[in-house]
Amino acid sequence: MNPTWANDAIFYHIYPLGLCGAPPRNDFGAAPVPRLEQLYPWLDHIQGLGATALYLGPLFESTAHGYDTADYFQLDRRLGDRATLAAFAREVHRRGLRLVLDGVFNHVGRDFWAFRGLQANRQHSPYAGWFQGVDFGRTSPYGDAFGYEGWNGHYDLVKLNLGHPEVRAHLFEAVRGWVEEFEIDGLRLDAADVIPEDFLAALAGHCRGLRGDFWLMGEMVHGDYRRLANPRLLHATTNYEAYKSLYSSHNDRNYFELAYALNRQSGRAGLYRDLALYTFADNHDVDRLASSLHNPAHLYPAYLLLFSMPGIPSIYYGSEWGTAGRRTAHSDTGLRPAFSLQGAPRPHPDLAGVIAHLARLRQSSTALRRGDYVELLVVAEQLAFWRAHAEGAMLVAVNASAAPAALRLRLPVRQGRLRDCLNPGESFVIENYQVVLAPIAAYWGRILAVEE
Repeated sequence: MNPTWANDAIFYHIYPLGLCGAPPRNDFGAAPVPRLEQLYPWLDHIQGLGATALYLGPLFESTAHGYDTADYFQLDRRLGDRATLAAFAREVHRRGLRLVLDGVFNHVGRDFWAFRGLQANRQHSPYAGWFQGVDFGRTSPYGDAFGYEGWNGHYDLVKLNLGHPEVRAHLFEAVRGWVEEFEIDGLRLDAADVIPEDFLAALAGHCRGLRGDFWLMGEMVHGDYRRLANPRLLHATTNYEAYKSLYSSHNDRNYFELAYALNRQSGRAGLYRDLALYTFADNHDVDRLASSLHNPAHLYPAYLLLFSMPGIPSIYYGSEWGTAGRRTAHSDTGLRPAFSLQGAPRPHPDLAGVIAHLARLRQSSTALRRGDYVELLVVAEQLAFWRAHAEGAMLVAVNASAAPAALRLRLPVRQGRLRDCLNPGESFVIENYQVVLAPIAAYWGRILAVEE
């Protein structure tokens, strides 16, 4: 059984160590504090937005930010213990939400128990083969009596030797425990683009053996997404090409950039037209959309596009209210703030309601979720496209301009009526394959159902 549920999903993404206000560094001698319980009040809000799946960033015992794992078998004590996560997972599933966790398998932190064993026993350690590039002929930047490979030059992130059978067995057993105890529905694989493909293939086979509808999505910034998203490896990757085009096409008054990306990926000859890639406007690693856009009014057409273009849309916590946040050269803290549901900053308080409406439209339309993509028109600040499926068709038109727009479009159907699902009560007539959409409000758009 394939994880087709993911193709129809809308994700809500939380970075728990940030949202729950965990201390920036772990005290491994401290008792667990169940901060994860702060997420319970968010579940009503998440479902009210129309999300159907929850993606939680790194949860397991780590030194600092969660991507420096110390123990794959324990919840980070700053968030609680395994019972804390098990109870929360039960409530997530009771509500009918899917649960996806971060799988951080490319590297571990220096507090990882096996790395500590290597530090203590050096050449005599049974774990010397667990890590990449271990060399007892040199010292590490941290003064260890051996060198090793750090991820992307960061020596606080120790690269695992994913070809080592004991490492694989350890990681696969951890995943088995997460599936059996927390009933997780999938994993987002951190740094998947630098993980050996034979490991990903083995992991995919292991996960399929645990449950047939398990979803695997890999973080991939550059390159051909088909290298990882294919029947042998993963079901999807992050879509950074669409992410970049989504904000910069608004900033540059250049919808040609986004149109090019959508055509290249999902058009008639699109590279990824048979894939459902993970699409997003922002996440825990990049500036929030409200900080990336030069004009805050563009939040609205940007989210309209996110929910109507091909892909699996994701909302990053707080961005549904236009929360700002920037990363610095040395810190991602500004992207991962702590706040309660009631205390969350809401510079654009009506945006969440707009997103909820867009989510309802997407969930009610097979064409928006799974339909083909056909570009109808692109100019500097207007874009129109057609989403067609055997169960119906939808026309999407977006206006990023400060003034209302009028568009004359040629459609794939000769006659009929277009009912506006985004602006109720409005409709347009198709005559001889032509329709005139006027007006399209400034910084807004239309999502129209085809009625013959």
